Amino acid sequence: MPSPGYATDWIAIVLAGAVGIAAIAGMFAASRLLAPRRPSANKAIPYESGIRPQPLGWTQFNVRYYIFAILFLVFDVEAVFLFPWAVVFLDTAAYVFYAMLLFIAVLLFGVAYAWRKGVLEWR
Repeated sequence: MPSPGYATDWIAIVLAGAVGIAAIAGMFAASRLLAPRRPSANKAIPYESGIRPQPLGWTQFNVRYYIFAILFLVFDVEAVFLFPWAVVFLDTAAYVFYAMLLFIAVLLFGVAYAWRKGVLEWR
């Protein structure tokens, strides 16, 4: 048998959902009614910002752009792992500290290797 406040809790949830959906619908309606409309041929093309697409042109990208992107992702992921570790570090055993030192050492080895290979030098 459900508790006495069970129905009241669900009514509050349904009411909050209805208010949220009504607010979103109201914002869409206000945008539709109040936004200026100036249709043109340039805006009707299937491309962003009304810029006419150029004919297909192949260009070569330097591999250095991809290397920089990959290095950025590696160190971004490192930051994602460091923040939870810093929060948990105080309540755990010493092996967590050494595991993170090993993780940082592997990353530093990767940076040193990339630096030694000249990947980080912009020419």
